[in-house]
Amino acid sequence: MLDFAPKANGYVKMRLVVVDFGGTHIRFAIAKLSDCHPIELEEQMVMRTAEYADLVSAWGAFAEKVGAPLPRDAAIAVACPTEASTLRLTNNRWVIVKESLPRDLGVDRVLVLNDFVAVGHAVLCATEEHLKHICGPDIPLQSAGIVSVVGPGTGLGVAQIIPSLGKANVVATEAGHIGFAPADDLDDAILARLRRRYGRVSVERVVAGPSLVDIYEVIAEQQNVQPQPMTDKALWPLALAGTDQLATVALGRFCLNLGRVTGDIALAQGAGSVVIAGGIGLRLANHLKDSNFSDGFISKGRFHQRMSALPVKLMTTPQPGLIGAAHFFGSKYNH
Repeated sequence: MLDFAPKANGYVKMRLVVVDFGGTHIRFAIAKLSDCHPIELEEQMVMRTAEYADLVSAWGAFAEKVGAPLPRDAAIAVACPTEASTLRLTNNRWVIVKESLPRDLGVDRVLVLNDFVAVGHAVLCATEEHLKHICGPDIPLQSAGIVSVVGPGTGLGVAQIIPSLGKANVVATEAGHIGFAPADDLDDAILARLRRRYGRVSVERVVAGPSLVDIYEVIAEQQNVQPQPMTDKALWPLALAGTDQLATVALGRFCLNLGRVTGDIALAQGAGSVVIAGGIGLRLANHLKDSNFSDGFISKGRFHQRMSALPVKLMTTPQPGLIGAAHFFGSKYNH
């Protein structure tokens, strides 16, 4: 729980605008922080980024919806590295100049953070109720040891939580852009298809939302079936509902490869536990535990036993990017 200093008339409260956006959606809310309650989100709004020219115009639409002056503090989670002064999103055409944000948005204080740093902060304040067991021992997340946070969505977000001196540091990574390592003949075929399109193939091309179409079409080709042309937006509901056999098989392969990639990341980060997050992760909440995700996760040769001992959870916290952005801001300005 955040440690806010008390005032004479009660608890310090902080209200701020929180924003979370990536390649497809931008989410707004007004967050309320206090030292005696979980973070609360008010006036939530979700918009498609393609419908707005930039962050400022989307911010204006949110302000219009609220219909009252917005708080003068803000935390903005973005799907790209945040070290540079000018940010260009990985899966979005928007450009953000950080130093001009206070003037452009009409705020006094604004923090910009990587979207998966925000998700990592959401993990820090998640209860067991919102951490669904997927595989490995069904125990709480280890209080000591690194936590790998992996989230498939429009892309693949990855962060790690590193405990140090009684605190937890959330570190952004770009592990979604490591190279894809095929593990069997079907993976080889998927890789060949993606290589023709992109040249170098990262794991993000294989275990993010849009990749389900490529998997589906490769499987159809191998089975000499003419697939229905469709977008990933149309294919995902069919796969999750189990009403299309080919889509169901493609979903199984997606879950297997998500397990393989997640296991590789956990090994690389020296994780003691793993949390799956992200928009696609949440859509898989009722599928992942009974899928072959676990087979892919633990199949690490000589490290099979070690991988079997890692608890893997699925975070079901609503709007984790917004919750995490608020938690991050509170951790910086809590006195």
